[in-house]
Amino acid sequence: MEELEPGLRRIVAPNPSPMTYTGTCSYVIGTGAVGVVDPGPADPAHLQTILDGLARGERISHILVTHAHLDHSPGARLLADATGAPVLAFGPPEAGRSPIMAELAASGMAGGGEGVDHGFHPDEPLGDGETLSHGDWQVTALHTPGHFCNHLSFVLGDAVLTGDVVMGWSSTLISPPDGDLSDYYLSLERIDALSPRILYPGHGAPVSDPRGLISEQRAHRESRSAQILENLRRRPATPHALTQAIYTDIPPALLPAAERNVFAHLVEMTQQTLVAPAPHLHPKALFSLT
Repeated sequence: MEELEPGLRRIVAPNPSPMTYTGTCSYVIGTGAVGVVDPGPADPAHLQTILDGLARGERISHILVTHAHLDHSPGARLLADATGAPVLAFGPPEAGRSPIMAELAASGMAGGGEGVDHGFHPDEPLGDGETLSHGDWQVTALHTPGHFCNHLSFVLGDAVLTGDVVMGWSSTLISPPDGDLSDYYLSLERIDALSPRILYPGHGAPVSDPRGLISEQRAHRESRSAQILENLRRRPATPHALTQAIYTDIPPALLPAAERNVFAHLVEMTQQTLVAPAPHLHPKALFSLT
């Protein structure tokens, strides 16, 4: 277990992949009666590493989950069973969905990417802006959807644990109907408005220049939208065709995730009436400029 600063430790789960980088970061906050943020996948060995890393006499009093993806939340129930600590999160996987994403989900569209933990349900809901204090630690929950609709970030003093909405190694995947680009932009603004000293993401190294990285990640998305519009000026296209035209330098195995990102941009541009889908908003629709 690595101490990042007083009152904050980290253990990286052994689940590296193209979607998770070196693995999911599990955080231990406080001392004595501690909180654990994102126990990670249902990996008994990783959970035992968390337990073994506690100091003598320490115990887990709360388990906090940023969002219900399979690389973040399944370990929460196993850790709760082992310790008796309650699991706290914004809500079940569909909590916090925007109306347009709820419509897409109702039409039968399912998410992609890291995989949804459909069985996840917290013992206690943790609302936006709610502060949790215990022992020598205190965190404030912020609802920061975009990567995932039930996503929370946790404010710890002048630091923010950002889960997957801001990561230290890559821009985040936005995969409708669980991911929402409009919400993502708002979440970036909300985190930036806090002027945090440092960000501790769900994957990758701590971010020592939060404002710079947030600006870069927003610019990256805006650049992607510009590429999509440039292609649509030539001719109408489907998300699949746009992905093939834009993502020419990534491994083929990552193209499905890239296509989800493209569709997320098209949903946001549909809401702005920049583009129109035919016959209706769908991942296989034909999009044209309005």
